[in-house]
Amino acid sequence: MGRTMKEDLEAVVERLKPLFPADIRVVAAYAESYHAEFASQLSALTQFELCQRDTYMLLLWVQKLYPKPGQRLLRPNITQGSSASSSLAFVPMCWDIQVKGWTSSSGAVELRFEQKRQYWDCNSEHLSSAGLQAGRGWGWHDLPASCVSRTSLEQQWQTPPDLRSSLLRPLNELKSHGFDTLLQSLFGDLKPLFKRFTQTCWAAPQQTLEEIVSAVAERMPEFSELQDCFREELLEAVHLHLVKEYIARLCKRRLVLKTAEQQQQLAGHVQANAQLIQQFCTQSGSPATWLHHALPRLAEIIRLQDPSAIKIEVASYATLYPDFSKGHLSAILAIKGNLSSSDAKSIRSILDINTGAHEPSKALFSLIKVG
Repeated sequence: MGRTMKEDLEAVVERLKPLFPADIRVVAAYAESYHAEFASQLSALTQFELCQRDTYMLLLWVQKLYPKPGQRLLRPNITQGSSASSSLAFVPMCWDIQVKGWTSSSGAVELRFEQKRQYWDCNSEHLSSAGLQAGRGWGWHDLPASCVSRTSLEQQWQTPPDLRSSLLRPLNELKSHGFDTLLQSLFGDLKPLFKRFTQTCWAAPQQTLEEIVSAVAERMPEFSELQDCFREELLEAVHLHLVKEYIARLCKRRLVLKTAEQQQQLAGHVQANAQLIQQFCTQSGSPATWLHHALPRLAEIIRLQDPSAIKIEVASYATLYPDFSKGHLSAILAIKGNLSSSDAKSIRSILDINTGAHEPSKALFSLIKVG
């Protein structure tokens, strides 16, 4: 266990430290986490009466891998004939001294933390509070769950995007799995409520959405124990789900409105519902401002009647949401029963024009199946 820990920290120093800005002090974060975990386990061992072999092995671990504090503190205690339990009580103390020694040696481990910076803790500690115990061992490749803004880190890292993505992938996968687990029940409860939009041909959409928002609000206390950084990301996932499912219902091709008045009425409902979703999610703590235009601008496409004006709106919308495809556009245009097939084709062709938009950093329409 000691050898593994030592090799892990060496790997952190050699492989990870060069990839982080100096002020992040990633080595210190790992060392602190390891220290807390090992000190806790070693302290627990002192509560048991160990045989001589076990006692010898633990003392040898401290002495062999960390000889300076081991020889200085453990040898006097052993020669005085102290019991195994009292001898082992010095192990966490030796560990403390050794960690402090690292800071004054080669500078490989930096343990002085900035007072206002929140550093990373063990994955298991954060995730177990949310019912997401990882259940696997420690390793240098295990990226800790962080309250440090990942966006901030990405901006400071002077590494190629593909390498940066590779380093963050384990954390993202773990966190995504955790959010899926937490939200699975809630999203399951919302599914029949969203189905009402198409089942009732969008009759009383405001009432339906109010029921959806109420259902989400009732479940919010379940997430109150999450740390703020995780709670914000989880709320963004909820916000995305509400917008995504609403758009998915609009794309079901089950609503055809023949007159401009009917289309304007639906556009008004979509605008009102968009405002309700945005207000609720923002007040709850969602930081997903990038979703604010998704529904209102779709409502504008539904409301407009002049094909040229619709083209301009579609082109603008595609710059905001680059994964907005011809399939999604066709599903929205299908609502406009008074639009000729030639006009619809002309409007769709606007998405063939290269607007210079990059691939979306966050997916929306790519998560929505058309049909």
